[in-house]
This record gives sequence, structure tokens and C-alpha cells, in this order.
Amino acid sequence: MKDLMGMMKAAQEMQGRMQEFQAKISEMTVEGRSGAGMVTVTLTLKGDMKGLTIDPDLFSEDSAAVLEDLILAAHNDARAKAETEMNARMQEMTAGLPLPPGMKFPF
Repeated sequence: MKDLMGMMKAAQEMQGRMQEFQAKISEMTVEGRSGAGMVTVTLTLKGDMKGLTIDPDLFSEDSAAVLEDLILAAHNDARAKAETEMNARMQEMTAGLPLPPGMKFPF
């Protein structure tokens, strides 16, 4: 019975930490860059795009296809960084929880 109470307490603590975590990641951002920094995409850790910066030298009819590719590359770079940061934060948050070996949070 004591173990059950301990698990319930740990679950309640985790719920509180998850709510704080969700609020934090909505505000945290990462930047992805492509074309030697000519295109920059800013995403939240949830993947919402918050900003796009394009070097004015890329604005010409001849470079439209290149610009599109650079935007996609910058977005993908930012998305990968957001996932890495999210995983790192999640590991910090779940450290010390009595999870069975191989089980990751969220379940």
C-alpha cells in the first residue's frame, strides 16, 4: 500500500511538472539557418513558426527556387533543434521518476 501511495504522489508531482513544462516550451524558441545564415527560421519547441528572416540579396526572380529550398532547409534545421531541446528538457523533467527500464515519458 505504501508503494501505491508513493506512486500516486509521484504522479501528482509529474502532472504539476508537466503543466509547468508545457507553459515553458510554448515560450522557448530555437533558430534554424540555411544558406550560410541568409535564411533564418524561428520555431517554438512545439514547432510553431514564430519568425522568418530572409537576406534581401535573395529577392530576385532568378533566385525564387533557391529561396524556397533555403526556407525549407532552415525550417527543418529549426525543427530538428526543437526536437533535440524538447527531448533534453523531457529527460530533465523525468529524471528520478520510478519508470521501468526502457519506458520513456510521455507513455
